[in-house]
Amino acid sequence: MKSRLATIAAAAVATALAAATAYAETQLTVYTAVEAVDLDRYKATFEKANPDIKINWVRDSTGVMTAKLLAEKDNPQADVVWGIAATSLLLLKGEAMLEPYAPAGVEKLDKRFVDTSTPPSWTGMDAYVAAICFNTVEAQKLGIPAPKSWKDLTKPEYKGHVVMPNPNSSGTGFLDVSAWLQMFGEKDAWAFMDGLHQNIAAYTHSGSKPCKMAAAGETVIGVSFEFPGAKAKTAGAPIEIIFPSEGSGWEAEATAIIAGTANLDAAKKLVDFSVSKEANEMYNVGYAVIAYPGIAKPVENLPANVADHMIKNDFEWAATNRKAILTEWAKRYDAKSEPKT
Repeated sequence: MKSRLATIAAAAVATALAAATAYAETQLTVYTAVEAVDLDRYKATFEKANPDIKINWVRDSTGVMTAKLLAEKDNPQADVVWGIAATSLLLLKGEAMLEPYAPAGVEKLDKRFVDTSTPPSWTGMDAYVAAICFNTVEAQKLGIPAPKSWKDLTKPEYKGHVVMPNPNSSGTGFLDVSAWLQMFGEKDAWAFMDGLHQNIAAYTHSGSKPCKMAAAGETVIGVSFEFPGAKAKTAGAPIEIIFPSEGSGWEAEATAIIAGTANLDAAKKLVDFSVSKEANEMYNVGYAVIAYPGIAKPVENLPANVADHMIKNDFEWAATNRKAILTEWAKRYDAKSEPKT
């Protein structure tokens, strides 16, 4: 009898272990620069469809996450990168840090949002587009007119009233500087930035912060991107969102798998989800320009033609020259950067 009971008990334990193994959760460490307010709904939607996979976010600004990934090159800690600038991912690609993968449905995406290699090393989600957040109430108090162009920002009336992101820590800051170099040419772009620097009150370490400061009346002009401007205006902030006449730099938020991940199958499922129609509809809640054509709906307080303001952006050039650009920028302008916390 004891032998029979022991056999039954052993079988029950084996069954329980098998069941536990079958339903064991895969923990995915995902590095991101996506606005924190959006992460919970992405996580909830993905995990509902994939209950055996759990996302653990590690979030910071684009520049900080890029530096962290590069520092971990020989001992990667992330499985997936979700919502990091495409130029940063191209940098990682050049270091052989990405696992090439063509997610299901990638052929449906706008080609501007897909790495040119076959299979691609990264795939895009949405675009954030450079814009000026202009506080109309504070400007009226000071008698300051709304700027119409980037070069307007060098005019003396804006001295001390402009805040923009530091490109060494912010992807938004880097897309600004990269775009100015592409639009104006190197000599004229640095001359423009020299003039702009005279009017800068501070360089922030967050791309959205300058717009939030403008919305709160802490500055008149915040050089930022369109999403926080639309959000602040919808919430009642007295700001105007200006797309400068020369055109706006832009960056694709993109997703990639880190080479060598022990959770490759789960990582692929997450990247499959990131390019899906469902995910792109979620991106459209805050972003007017998304990777999946034909499904974007207008975003409140943003014009329907945001994509028309986007310059022809050479991601490969920006990635190749990133280090030199950032070194030169820091040498010239870092004295006005906010302290790092």
